[in-house]
Amino acid sequence: MSQLVWLREAVMGLALGERARSVLNAGPVPAAPVDGAALAAELKRAVNQFKALAMDAGGTQVAYDRLRSDPAYLAFRIELTPQLQRFDPASLPDRATRLAFWINLYNALVIDAVIAFGVQTSVADELAGLSFFQAAAYLIGGQRCSLNDIEHGILRANRGHPFIPGPQFAAGDPRRAWIIDPPDVRIHFALNCASRSCPPIGVYSAEQIDAQLELAMRSFVDADVTIDPARGEIHLSRIFDWYREDFGGPNGIVQLLRQALPDDERRAWLLQAQRGRLVYRPYDWSLNRG
Repeated sequence: MSQLVWLREAVMGLALGERARSVLNAGPVPAAPVDGAALAAELKRAVNQFKALAMDAGGTQVAYDRLRSDPAYLAFRIELTPQLQRFDPASLPDRATRLAFWINLYNALVIDAVIAFGVQTSVADELAGLSFFQAAAYLIGGQRCSLNDIEHGILRANRGHPFIPGPQFAAGDPRRAWIIDPPDVRIHFALNCASRSCPPIGVYSAEQIDAQLELAMRSFVDADVTIDPARGEIHLSRIFDWYREDFGGPNGIVQLLRQALPDDERRAWLLQAQRGRLVYRPYDWSLNRG
């Protein structure tokens, strides 16, 4: 399995060229190791500032051009992200802190990469999106960590990309020490990939992470799911298709919907229906530009 991972990385490296090795936080390295709790708090403040400065109230649209030259974003790029180079994620004290940190970092890195790479229309324009999610990366604790690494390696407990065989991290990879296991399936409603069909951008804290993830899941499901009783169809986001194994397959998806939907006619239909056909909507990869 490790050979498969190394082969995959080699192929991706050839396809992406220099982007496969570059990082977006290659500033001066801090002289001393960074305190994990302090860095997590700074990251949370930064994402809060991004929301206040350049996002709509729902967290679905981002004014990237406005953010590009704002002092808060420039401070994030110049002062905060270089600290990641001397940061050991294993020093984060507990699961709640780790979850909040990695979700906030993923969403911040997406915004940073859209601006740095000059994305204008969609993050999926190159290699069906594989280029963006592999090229967008920070140097963390001496290890290159891309969006793919954060999502599929750390937050999904090394289950690997749904379209690429093999785990995200090979045996012996030091980043395996950062894996959050067991994974929390609700992260799929918290990660925003700069596309119109993505869940909204939130700001997560260790103290409230469980309630925030529950709210993110319930809000997304409520806004997304429709039922066609005549056809016996459940229409829902393509996210459920891509990560169906995370959700426990079709039966697990239906069970999640029964729990997450508000007490309305959709939930009533699901509770009494013996089965329904899952119909996944096309994903709108258009840039969530505000």
